[in-house]
Amino acid sequence: MAAEQDPEGRAAARPLLTDLYQATMALGYWRAGRAQEAAEFELFFRRCPFGGAFALAAGLRDCVRFLRAFRLRDAGSSRPRARPAPRPAIATAHHGLSPPDVQFLASVLPPDTEPAFFEHLRALDCSGVTVRALPEGSLAFPGVSAGRPGAGAGERSGRRQADSAPRRYRCCRCPGRSWWCSCWRRRSSAWSAMPGGAPPARGRKAGLASGAGARPSGRALRGGAPRGGRGEGRGRGLRRGSPAAAVQAWGRLAPGGLPGLPPGPLSLCSHSLIATNAARLRLIAGPEKRLLEMGLRRAQGPDGGLTASTYSYLGGFDGSSNVLAGQLRGVPVAGTLAHSFVTSFSGAEVPPDPMLAPAAGQGPRVDLAACVEVWLERVCAHLGLGAQEPHPGERAAFVAYALAFPRAFQGLLDTYSVRRFQVPWLASVPIAVSNNIDEEELARLAQKGSEVDLIGIGTSVVTCPRQPSLGCVYKLVAVGGQPRMKLTEDPEKQTLPGSKAAFRLLGADGSLLLDVLQLAEEPPPQAGQELRLWPRGARESCTVRPAHVEPLLRLWVQQGQLCEPLPSLAESRAFAQLSLSRLSPAHRRLEQPEQYQVALSEKLQALVNRLRALGPQ
Repeated sequence: MAAEQDPEGRAAARPLLTDLYQATMALGYWRAGRAQEAAEFELFFRRCPFGGAFALAAGLRDCVRFLRAFRLRDAGSSRPRARPAPRPAIATAHHGLSPPDVQFLASVLPPDTEPAFFEHLRALDCSGVTVRALPEGSLAFPGVSAGRPGAGAGERSGRRQADSAPRRYRCCRCPGRSWWCSCWRRRSSAWSAMPGGAPPARGRKAGLASGAGARPSGRALRGGAPRGGRGEGRGRGLRRGSPAAAVQAWGRLAPGGLPGLPPGPLSLCSHSLIATNAARLRLIAGPEKRLLEMGLRRAQGPDGGLTASTYSYLGGFDGSSNVLAGQLRGVPVAGTLAHSFVTSFSGAEVPPDPMLAPAAGQGPRVDLAACVEVWLERVCAHLGLGAQEPHPGERAAFVAYALAFPRAFQGLLDTYSVRRFQVPWLASVPIAVSNNIDEEELARLAQKGSEVDLIGIGTSVVTCPRQPSLGCVYKLVAVGGQPRMKLTEDPEKQTLPGSKAAFRLLGADGSLLLDVLQLAEEPPPQAGQELRLWPRGARESCTVRPAHVEPLLRLWVQQGQLCEPLPSLAESRAFAQLSLSRLSPAHRRLEQPEQYQVALSEKLQALVNRLRALGPQ
């Protein structure tokens, strides 16, 4: 497998790849004198994709690459900037706001926009960004109803650039340790990202508040995850669809940058969706079948093809037909044979050199074309076919390909031929199949006794037709260190306020119990300590005593500098397989799975209750 490389700049990673309202809000913050005001945002998804009970976190590497390459600066600017001490580096190509970019922004923003605002944009970069997140391949759970998977503390879905401004991404996982620390095998998926400068949450907002105590009540649970209380989706617990796990992001409201949606942070949405889709397909196929991603021609553009090839491999595929993914990302490359090669032959072609040496390298060379003629007659007689029934062009294509690849031969056989003749397969000949294979067809091919060895999947893994979008949500949770909460008539769209930490609780046997969200100021839960928690959607609290506790977030970038090397794609792939193996069969099954539980600490629940009571401020 080739070594992974960083692309020489992604064409899509441009500062203006954002929605217009990000630019107009940045101008609004700037004119209001709030450009340097600290803000905190969260990104999460409300439901697990494809009707399942889990997601795989993916996209960290692309996100970090973009943030470290991001420069909203005039190419001619040479103003010196203070640089922090050097740390491990990742190769990047810098993307800046060029004079044409500024001119275009000036054409779409109000004509009275002050020139100083554009100077403010030119001076912007992400040198103040700090990123705390879960490793790629971690399990991620969304914030949905009690009947849906509870999002594991902060999931690893996509993070949107709040305002292309300096931002920090907050996490609490093994500060200062390397990727290969002793606890890396127990990490699960969650994200914490707090880019400064994202737009404030829309809809009704509650002002700052501090928590009153939540009503204590009492189901006890020891060594197991709490079950939902009475009245799912109602009561004092987290409402249906509310964000139980979030990407937290904080920084400045609008230090001049666009509260943008760059492809790097956004990649956490699309990449996680593809990795999860691939993981589901791998679970269906089982460990014995080889899965090959073959959807480059079905992808939405070259970057979409590279994304699908990369993150289907992370999710469990064995390789891709995409050669660029092999060169840039180290994905194993393999392929089959197209019909066009066969149909290009008429049968009149004569190979320049039909002679083929024996595989063992000993003995005289043989005339392969003549051997094919002899054996074709024998096979036709055995099958009761006329000697002229096979098309001569197919015979010529067979000979040409065999001469070109004597030790890596591939033959193309149409499905109707297999069904018509019921040709018995040779044990030494692996069989590869493709053609619009989805979960249902894959399940049939993977049945016990199937003679298929390799399955090529294109459209269903690249375009994710069952769910083309992960449905990420990005909301404001704090300004100036004070919590903010979005209040709406739709409980599903209410958010969780304040800066939060996330933990995963495990039983004595290492089984996953539930994930806990709590305010960042709270002390972390301890193994063996009895905790009173508020499960999502339940009217009552519960108690749980975990045997092990795992923080879900980890520091990767500080002040724009990489704190430690990012894991390779192969390492993330191995970690994803390990993460999936920790799920119980009830959570891992693809049809009607048991939903993973997420709970709030008493203090966070009290804050939610208080802000709800206060209403919009």
